[in-house]
Amino acid sequence: MSISAYKQTIRESASPKQIEARVFARITGSMEQHRANWLAARDKFARTAVLAHGLRDAVAENRVLWSRLRTDLTDENNQLPAELRANLLSIAMWVDRTCGVVIGGGDGLPALIDVNQNILGGLSGQRPTPAAVTQDGTQSHAQAV
Repeated sequence: MSISAYKQTIRESASPKQIEARVFARITGSMEQHRANWLAARDKFARTAVLAHGLRDAVAENRVLWSRLRTDLTDENNQLPAELRANLLSIAMWVDRTCGVVIGGGDGLPALIDVNQNILGGLSGQRPTPAAVTQDGTQSHAQAV
């Protein structure tokens, strides 16, 4: 079986929730690969180097994912409860802003990863993690949302 046929079979047999979980896992994993280098980079010049080695693409892809989710959440045929849609739309707007900050060399990568991990957990049927203090002493946005 060719790779394209295999991918088609997966698309046809996986539920939308499973597909979303796979996409979140892939993108979050891509960003996670750069977390340590990002945190070690102390200035925008050093962070620019981390961005150039793949992080920019991962964050841009994350931004596109959330943009598509935002479009889906505003669709009148979306079946999610209104309150959940509103909460997810709020997160989507925060993600869009934070992706821009990170691409510009600013803070926010760990919070983006945490938010995605919590969404991934929800798609997988897990409960969100309780509020926790991060290694740098701040509360993660994922738990604060």
